[in-house]
Amino acid sequence: MALVVELGAVVTGCEADDPRELIPVLSYARTSEDDRQRDGHGVRFQLRINERTAQGHGCAVVAAHSDNGRSASKEGVVRPGFERLITDLVRGRTDGGQRIAGVVCVADDRLYRRAEDLTRFLAALTSSPGRIHLDQEGVRDPYSQEGLVQAVRSLNAAVTETRVRSRRLTNWHWARAVEGVPHSGPRPFGWLEDRISLHPEEAELVARAIGERVSGKAVRAIARNWCELGVTGTRGGRPNGQTVTQIITAPRVCGYRANRGALLLDPGTGAPVLGRWEPIATPEDWQAVCATFSPGSLFMHRGSGAPRRTGTPRPAPRHLGTGFLRCGAQSPDGTVCRGAMCAQKGRSKQSPYVYSCRDCGRCSMSGPLADMALENLLLADGRSHGRLLEDTRQHWQSGDMSLEEKRKIVASAVVHCLVHPGVKADHSWDFSRIKPVWR
Repeated sequence: MALVVELGAVVTGCEADDPRELIPVLSYARTSEDDRQRDGHGVRFQLRINERTAQGHGCAVVAAHSDNGRSASKEGVVRPGFERLITDLVRGRTDGGQRIAGVVCVADDRLYRRAEDLTRFLAALTSSPGRIHLDQEGVRDPYSQEGLVQAVRSLNAAVTETRVRSRRLTNWHWARAVEGVPHSGPRPFGWLEDRISLHPEEAELVARAIGERVSGKAVRAIARNWCELGVTGTRGGRPNGQTVTQIITAPRVCGYRANRGALLLDPGTGAPVLGRWEPIATPEDWQAVCATFSPGSLFMHRGSGAPRRTGTPRPAPRHLGTGFLRCGAQSPDGTVCRGAMCAQKGRSKQSPYVYSCRDCGRCSMSGPLADMALENLLLADGRSHGRLLEDTRQHWQSGDMSLEEKRKIVASAVVHCLVHPGVKADHSWDFSRIKPVWR
């Protein structure tokens, strides 16, 4: 127990004036959601608490990492702050060369909620001797049996809490649904903010679109008409064929209530549960418009919480920039388009594919050059150096990394990249056209 004695001696001397006598620790904070204020106040508050905890136990925070709005319980979620924490612990120092002797966090469930993350954290923390794990309860010895048992106990509590919370949320949504209460979240297109009263202009558009689709009109043509009228979705996006399909095939247009991809039926009569909102169309009109689409494209197949029913998985993206590039063209009123830029077949050997804006069509660029620029931003930009492990960087540059792995790395580093239009008749390549928005 020499470690405990040594740490106790340091902690009791926390009032020393020389900061070099304090234990240098990393601070970590995480929140699962930040949907309302979106200002990172949750992680900011946690980092302040970590500072106070460190000072109270003879420690000094030498670097802080955080993940705002990132779940630690869902599989596949990348946490850049956690990855940088692991990197610093393994190499034993911060980017500035400061030695690391431990980690401070508000609670264990901020660090890990999955066994894989606990294993990685403990392996990195104990990769050098004499380190500590600090929280509001005090100093913990991660090398001792007691410290390991406490970590596993915290993991079990976090897993149990996650399951109970998920079950409670599922039951809550189901109970609301069987009573015909409208969906929570952003208001549905066609209704006012109360989600019950019809929106005069939008409801008329939906009713007209249902009739036009039943009469044989292409859904893309309907979407183009909406764009020409200046219609935007409830989240500000421009309508396209898929969004129009989801709107006019949603059961809510005829008053039916659905939950997780299935119509809710009354246990007594077997009839569909009716919502409390005003319908736009009749059940017969809804069934007629749904019959004009192939399986897999309807709201009941692709809506929120609905499982895929086509039996065929969505094809994987074939290019690095797919899903990450946004149009930076400006409209006459000065607003930026920000529409998704999709890969399309090119007309030359140098550019076998190009990225083009599917909304305004006023911005496009060579696909291979855009992917090269995105790769250079990630590997060469100074801000991104701390985001990748060195072995990950070398693996990427070796040419052996798959496209799927590269796209996961890009997703962990950038929110999206804004692409500014090029100059007409200027065929030179300007890498500054791509402006990344870093996470």
